[in-house]
Amino acid sequence: MIITSFAEVVSIGATLPFLGALTSPEKIFAHHLTQPLIQLLQIQSTQEVLLPFTIVFIAAAVFAGLVRIALLWVQTRLSMAIGADLSVQVYERTLYQPYSLHVSRNSSEIIAGVQKASDLVATLVQPTLTILGSMIILTALIATLIAIQPVVALIALLGFGILYAVIVFITKRRMAKNSEIIASQQGRVTKAIQEGLGGIRDVLIDGTQSVYSKLYKDTFIPLRTAFASNQVVASSPRFGFEALGMVLIAGLAYMLAAASGAVGGVTNAIPVLGALALGAQRLLPVLQQIYNGYISIKGNQASTQDALDLLYQPMPVHANAQPSKPMDFQAAITLKDLGFRYTPQGPWVLRHLNLQIPKGSRVGFVGVTGSGKSTLLDIVMGLLTPTEGALIIDNTAVNLQNTRAWQAHISHVPQAIYLSDSSIAENIAFGVPTELIDLKRVKQAAQQAQIVQTIESWRNGYGTLVGERGVRLSGGQRQRIGIARALYKRANVVIFDEATSSLDSETEAAVMQAVETLGRDITIFIIAHRLTTLKNCDQIVELANGGIKAVGGYQQMMHRAA
Repeated sequence: MIITSFAEVVSIGATLPFLGALTSPEKIFAHHLTQPLIQLLQIQSTQEVLLPFTIVFIAAAVFAGLVRIALLWVQTRLSMAIGADLSVQVYERTLYQPYSLHVSRNSSEIIAGVQKASDLVATLVQPTLTILGSMIILTALIATLIAIQPVVALIALLGFGILYAVIVFITKRRMAKNSEIIASQQGRVTKAIQEGLGGIRDVLIDGTQSVYSKLYKDTFIPLRTAFASNQVVASSPRFGFEALGMVLIAGLAYMLAAASGAVGGVTNAIPVLGALALGAQRLLPVLQQIYNGYISIKGNQASTQDALDLLYQPMPVHANAQPSKPMDFQAAITLKDLGFRYTPQGPWVLRHLNLQIPKGSRVGFVGVTGSGKSTLLDIVMGLLTPTEGALIIDNTAVNLQNTRAWQAHISHVPQAIYLSDSSIAENIAFGVPTELIDLKRVKQAAQQAQIVQTIESWRNGYGTLVGERGVRLSGGQRQRIGIARALYKRANVVIFDEATSSLDSETEAAVMQAVETLGRDITIFIIAHRLTTLKNCDQIVELANGGIKAVGGYQQMMHRAA
């Protein structure tokens, strides 16, 4: 930035001797400041003055242009690097937030927030660097113009400054309103897209394309209108100020000519006028860049604040630590006087719950919808922190400091399996870098999940792509890949949250038989709606009204159900 300001000064300063050599070469030849250059080049007459000063002027202009390109390159690279860091930080911090926060947030808000962090390059970082660089160049330009013609330079600076200040004052409320519209509508646009495409089967069946198209239109148009308004406010002053600059130059030419009289006065004034014109030509874009930067920052202030809020999300203590050594688990998992609710004012989902699960046992959970089965297992997995009571492993209570050490024991098979748009092998070894996937272990997990024959019958086998969210697979196939994923991890606590709900009775029985063969060093939790799914469980727990209604074996629970 400093080098660029110096280059601008040199390019404007070179204008005076160049135009002087054009209009009055004898004065340049006789001027004391040009004598060192004249003697160096051994110039003998006024006719020889023009060429070297033309070359100096061209060199100064080219140098200024090259330095400006270099500044643009450096500013852009720096701002993009900063923007990448900010966006990565926001995404990383969001991934580390507790499960309870993710449950309370809409995913479209998160996606829009990460996008806003990426947009900080254009809305905050680049404008800030531009304003800083332009201020340095502006200072150098003003100093140069004051040295050439102080009165005109000060009048121009004061006039432009007042006009920009007036425009900023007039548009302040519009900018604030636009920033709020942009911040709010970005999340709604993402939400509209997700809802329409996420339920595309129902949309196609019901013929509701027009509903979601209108929803998108009603959110997207105000967003683009606000952007357009900001752009107009940012760009429009430039054209008026260019005209004002020409008026000032014309007025100065008239004054200088009138003061000196006739043609000679104009000839003498040309070098000064040329330098001022070039200075104004440099000055106006710099002022406009400062103004554009300010408008960009103000017009996106609300979005910037949303991104910064995500950037300031707290990181857990284990975030940058080495992978946790698994917690000792030799005896039992104990739920002691456990209670949970999602908010301090919300209803209790679980209350005064006590249960002990010996290591290696199979425990089934049943209960009506809303009885707290999934919430209880979320607490067992360390995803939710008990509001009261404790989750105790052997004799150690699970807390924020050792949650990762406990989770190292756990694999989870949910009812709705998430599959990435990648190969079967990558989905079974989910989260493992491709080059580190153990294919033998993948095949073993697929065998245990009763899907190995299906996979190996496909043309590409374990390299078969499943499509976005596993769209190319049946519900039962997705479920069994989810089970294989949990088994690939080789955890010693496996949690099935209605994981066999999409399977037919025969496949479910085969999968549960395979689960039973995993060995008694593995503790298994199973949530199921059908009691028959739990017939191999050591104990079955029935939940109701946030507590334990009954505990017993399969035959006892069947007798109760009858």
